[in-house]
This record gives sequence, C-alpha cells and structure tokens, in this order.
Amino acid sequence: MSDNKFALPIHWNDYEDIAMELYEKFGDDFNESKIYRIRFTELLEWVLSLPNFAGTKEQSNEGHLEQIQSAWVYEWRDNQ
Repeated sequence: MSDNKFALPIHWNDYEDIAMELYEKFGDDFNESKIYRIRFTELLEWVLSLPNFAGTKEQSNEGHLEQIQSAWVYEWRDNQ
C-alpha cells in the first residue's frame, strides 16, 4: 500500500491501516513492549509522515494514538 499512489487516503480512525503501514516501515525493530513505550510525540510524527495519510496534527488526540499503538501490537503479533 505504501508505494501505491492510487491508494485511498488514510485517516486518524483507520487504526489497522496505520498499524500495517507502521509495521511495514519498522518491521521487527519494535516488539510489543517497545511499541507500548513509544512516546506519543514520536508516534504522531511517524503517522503524519506515512504515505497517503490525510489527517492533520490538530485532528489527533490521545485516544487515536492509543488505538494505533494497540493495533500496531496486534499487527506485530500476527507477523511473528
């Protein structure tokens, strides 16, 4: 999905899509405990830099970031 310029835009509530993109970007560099220790300020910047991400910094909130972290952990688990 990352290299597809025709892919649909990703928004803040597309937690699973964001998690898949983050897993593709970082792979196994982050395990479950490391994912949960990521600072929200870092996670926010990483999400904003994803290809096809259409959200803004102002639309973000702690709930979105928590959901993204959880979805990323599940994505990591699925790939182990």
